[in-house]
Amino acid sequence: MPEAARAGRAARAGLTPTDVTFMVVGIVLGIGIFKTPSLVARHASDDTAYVLLWLLGGLITLIGALCYAELGSARPGAGGEYAFLREAYGRHVALMFAWARCAVIQPGAIAAAAFVMGDYANVAVPLGPYGPGIHALAALTLFTAVNHAGTTPGKVTQNVVETVTVLCILGFVVAAFATAAPGPRAGTPQALSWDGTGLAMMFILLTYGGWNEAAYLSGELKDARRTMARALVAGVLVVVGVSLAVNFAYLRVLGLDGVRGSSAVGADMMRAVAGETGARVTGVVVVLSTLTTLNGLIVTGSRSYYALGRDVAVLRSIGTWKERGSTPGNALLLQGAVTAALVVFGTVTRVGFRTMVAYTSPVFWFFMLLVTLSLFVFRRREAADAPRAHYRTPLYPVTPAVFALSCLWVLWSSLLYAGPGAVIGVVVLLAGTPLLFLRPARP
Repeated sequence: MPEAARAGRAARAGLTPTDVTFMVVGIVLGIGIFKTPSLVARHASDDTAYVLLWLLGGLITLIGALCYAELGSARPGAGGEYAFLREAYGRHVALMFAWARCAVIQPGAIAAAAFVMGDYANVAVPLGPYGPGIHALAALTLFTAVNHAGTTPGKVTQNVVETVTVLCILGFVVAAFATAAPGPRAGTPQALSWDGTGLAMMFILLTYGGWNEAAYLSGELKDARRTMARALVAGVLVVVGVSLAVNFAYLRVLGLDGVRGSSAVGADMMRAVAGETGARVTGVVVVLSTLTTLNGLIVTGSRSYYALGRDVAVLRSIGTWKERGSTPGNALLLQGAVTAALVVFGTVTRVGFRTMVAYTSPVFWFFMLLVTLSLFVFRRREAADAPRAHYRTPLYPVTPAVFALSCLWVLWSSLLYAGPGAVIGVVVLLAGTPLLFLRPARP
């Protein structure tokens, strides 16, 4: 039996393509669009370059989604990238990826989203100097409990909150074009460098990032071999379309120089459109969008713990599927505990986890590069007359080659951005080597 299928055999297919699309949109269309545009604008030479960078990032993201659609539809299972790496390169590479994802990348991303939500929520409901952490911990506990209750409550929560969020964001775009006086049409020209373009692309792909989480839901997607591509591509197209619309609104109201100089570009745009009331409404929408990111990361992240538990005998308890509610119950609880510890630590020390995630991003892009290259490995192993009932990436081998080169480019840019801090990610990765000596679970 293929490893991916064996890893996900206990999961039930209870998600529709629409559910997965909502999950992708919810994870991706979160805090990034309200945070990274100013960072991208600082590396753009002019308005045209700014828009073209976002378009290029959207194209790269779409190509990546097409590659992942083939991997997920051909090997549906709850293990996602872990299962792909295990089948392509062996158990050791997969275990190192699982360690990096479960110990730092996923809980760090969840904690970062929770803290951003906590910062905005503490403005609306002040709870003192530790308020952001209290709000973050409350949101983490709530959404972990909702998803532990079952897959259905989790997906319903995601669909409802994400629908409200997207409608609010589109409302902002309409307001910007309907009521605001156009801002400066052109920003101050500046030189465009290769390194600067790479950093801008790193921030753009971070904004679009999270679509790959859909791979962890393929084992629960109905008829994944036929519907995975549709669900994933639809989610990416919605995200790219909404993000481009929002960026056009930013340029129209604030101009490129205004975007460059803003620390809260969404709030500044709405302040220009509707005064302080508009800025406060933006804060509410940021909270909602962050909650959808938080919920989506909790859902998909728990599947990483689950897949690891299925593969390592001593961790078997987290590799069990809770039949009531059809969810990886123990994996959710462990993930919640690890993330809660990070939230408490961050609250006490006042250290944000965005820096931690940025420092570990080179590890993330390294493994995404390996996942992309696994598509070549699997294609080479296929017999010429093998049945091809699953989705196939168009224009192969050009499309996966383009995405692999893009991963390599962003890997270099993330190393440049993190600098000496990139060593932290490598140290954390190496700390997981004892996993390689643990006895594997029996099939």
